[in-house]
Amino acid sequence: MKVLNVHERRLAATPDAVGELIDSLASSDDRLWPRKAWPSMRFDRPLGVGAVGGHGPIRYTVVEYLPGVCVRFRFDAPRGFHGTHRYEWEAVEGAVVLAHVLEMETRGLATVTWPIFYRPLHDALIEDSLAVAQRSLRLAPERHPWSVRVRALRRIVGRGRARSQSELFA
Repeated sequence: MKVLNVHERRLAATPDAVGELIDSLASSDDRLWPRKAWPSMRFDRPLGVGAVGGHGPIRYTVVEYLPGVCVRFRFDAPRGFHGTHRYEWEAVEGAVVLAHVLEMETRGLATVTWPIFYRPLHDALIEDSLAVAQRSLRLAPERHPWSVRVRALRRIVGRGRARSQSELFA
């Protein structure tokens, strides 16, 4: 199954400020990833082409990195995820649009697990990431409350110990 999943947020910020958010990914000063409520993004080395890591069970390798502009990752796991995801920005009239774009083809069991399990969690995580970006830029975060399904999946995966969305903005 072909998948194109796009999340965007229009930000009243400069390209440099948004680029700094992308550059902070997986660092000790990460201002883009919602690590207070989701598994942290981690790599075997600083963000750069060839860095290997991921978050939770999602594994990937950095295949493109233009500092201050974009970072693109190729999926290594879970099995059946064939493609990439990326953060990038585009300047528009008086603002910057920060986007996360996932492009992949699922095969085998992933054709079932993506829509049922991974997509709801992915969508919630990325919306939280964009809200963290807004907060990092001192803008009012546009919050998207987690659905009942997302909360239930997080309880199951976290064996009852999943952190709440409210922790992102505490």
